[in-house]
Amino acid sequence: MNLASYGSWKSPVTSELIVAHSIGLSEVRIDGSNICWLESRPQEAGRSVVVRQSAGGVAEDFTPPPFNVRTRVHEYGGGAWTVAGGTLYFSHDSDQRLYRMGPDLGQPVALTPQGDWRYGDGVLDQRRARWVGVREDHTQSSREPVNAIVAIHTGGRSLEAGQVLAAGHDFYSSPRLSPDGRWLAYLAWDHPRMPWDGTMLYAQPLDGDGAPSGEPLVLGGSLEESVFQPEWAPDGSAVFFVSDRTGWWNLYRRGLDLSPADPIAPMPAEFGQAQWVLGMSTYAVAGRQRLVCSYISKGLGRLAVIDLASGTLTPIEAPYTDFSSVRADGDTVLFRAGSATTPASIVSVDLGSGKTTVVRKATTVADDPALAGYFTGGEPIEFPTEGGRTAFGLYYPASNPDYTAPEGERPPLLVNCHGGPTAAASTTLDLRVQFWTSRGISVLDVNYGGSTGYGREYRQRLRGNWGIVDVDDCVRGARFLAEKGLVDRNRSVITGSSAGGYTTLAALAFRDFFRGGASRYGVSHLAGLAEDTHKFESRYLDSLIGPYPERKDLYDARSPLLHAERLSVPVIFFQGDEDRVVPPNQTERMVDALRAKGTAVGYLLFSGERHGFRKAESIQRALDAELYFYAVNVFATGLRF
Repeated sequence: MNLASYGSWKSPVTSELIVAHSIGLSEVRIDGSNICWLESRPQEAGRSVVVRQSAGGVAEDFTPPPFNVRTRVHEYGGGAWTVAGGTLYFSHDSDQRLYRMGPDLGQPVALTPQGDWRYGDGVLDQRRARWVGVREDHTQSSREPVNAIVAIHTGGRSLEAGQVLAAGHDFYSSPRLSPDGRWLAYLAWDHPRMPWDGTMLYAQPLDGDGAPSGEPLVLGGSLEESVFQPEWAPDGSAVFFVSDRTGWWNLYRRGLDLSPADPIAPMPAEFGQAQWVLGMSTYAVAGRQRLVCSYISKGLGRLAVIDLASGTLTPIEAPYTDFSSVRADGDTVLFRAGSATTPASIVSVDLGSGKTTVVRKATTVADDPALAGYFTGGEPIEFPTEGGRTAFGLYYPASNPDYTAPEGERPPLLVNCHGGPTAAASTTLDLRVQFWTSRGISVLDVNYGGSTGYGREYRQRLRGNWGIVDVDDCVRGARFLAEKGLVDRNRSVITGSSAGGYTTLAALAFRDFFRGGASRYGVSHLAGLAEDTHKFESRYLDSLIGPYPERKDLYDARSPLLHAERLSVPVIFFQGDEDRVVPPNQTERMVDALRAKGTAVGYLLFSGERHGFRKAESIQRALDAELYFYAVNVFATGLRF
């Protein structure tokens, strides 16, 4: 056992190890006897590939290089592909066209023309040979993009941009065709609301050719009710959906006769999630009288089966606390899952036998016995915050079997602010967290007020208070750990990406607690964000701060860039040069202001990166640079890589 100060420990969990042996996993699908999922590969410059596994267990890439399965609808994408009958339909990143790939094709074939359209969240209308999904039209450069639900014929016709089935709202998602093809359910919402604020659920009748026929029925939603993920009952007589009308995202069923919606297994838990991307799924129909669902209770995810006849919810025992992309076909259930000690994995469960099979893991590093001792699990914590309220977080204590610290010394603390800000800290094993803890640096992942997973009231704490509530909760969480003697408050830093980067900069500028920080493509000028961002978030700040420009005073008062003189601790910035969500000029203005006043500043600009780094070399370099920056400027300890 080596004696060395916290923050100076040498660890085998290196940045090179992380990027060399890790992939991203998301969006699972069941197609007959095959299962499919999406892999994001940092080792291939972040290319996303659909992978298909046959009933025999053989997995192969479905999409060939150089195709990159990604849509830029809402900029954040999601739902870039769907599969049916062995044929794949997907959006290609470089041109955003929709393609078809099947057993009769050697290479993907384009279904849409070249142009400034984007496609996502599609389903197959097989009886009419059509893809039905969301289209975002950017062809009119003088106005904001136009969103609609469109149909595109999948073969035998000339290229087309799509037949409009639903239009008139600012945003659309989740198109779902009834089993007989006579109805189309979908969600819609308008500025200034975000989908977790208020959405409308419609059911549009279709004629024999699939064209709209008559006015759509309103099945749910309002200005103050967020509806999530509609799904049709097997007989087509009703639609299942998730609504937060009681203050919690719970499941409901409503018939086309417009009788009152029936709650399904109501409880103080979240069966829905913030719809930042398309194609999300937290539950699935698994037979005529059965749903399989995931939900979040007290910040931790669970999986269960609901018997619709009795309303009984029966938990499925699984060693996971984080679930997404839940799909089902009879007894077969497929989903993405993870836990504090388990990496993101594609998992299959047979409801008949109870057998659980791990299909694919994001990394096998955790399976290496030589590395297992260097991982520490996350501990859910609650702590007091401003106004006599309680906030939440995940605490990861510093741990390394090769080292012990001098008696009486406390470890440095890294406070992580998740993005969104309407999102939540993941409970899935993150090797980047272990990168810090195995070096003797504790981590606190804060679920500040405004985070999801704790009900609508908790989510709405951030209304009008972005830059206040989130900052207070991060400071109070760090102080809570310091007062318990678990960490060294004089060596506490704060870090975050995107909206978490803003919280980081606001905490450093407007509070006197943290000794340094790191902003990854974070917001520094709120008015600049309001004036120069994409459609999806262009009115987001109305609820987080206030209407712009009417409340420009609040935007200015909470912008770290305009108060750079108050920020005097070391900060390092990371930015992608193709970021459309937070343009590079935001970061560069902040860097210039701090350099002008002599503050210790680091700045790394990554070529070819957008909002969120996807390339292995970018991820690795940013992680190493952040550690080195803290070691030199904050922790004042010898650095061992």
